[in-house]
Amino acid sequence: MATAVRVPATVFSRSFARYQDEAMAGTVIEVTSHGRVIGGYLSASELEHYRSLKRREREVLVVGELDDETISDIENAKYGVAPK
Repeated sequence: MATAVRVPATVFSRSFARYQDEAMAGTVIEVTSHGRVIGGYLSASELEHYRSLKRREREVLVVGELDDETISDIENAKYGVAPK
């Protein structure tokens, strides 16, 4: 994981080129306002890593909260066969 640096928003905006270079070198820039993180700036490779992780996220379903159609779909699913 990339190292992180916290920078106030005003400093970030005034010195964008500097922080752009730092992000390219592998540093994640956490932009703050009034002491709390309001956003971040990261390199293209870190962004791709984030997107990869988001694609692999899974949704947690509670069986007792599923509707009958979804339960039926699960019961009739076949291993190794893509859903239609």
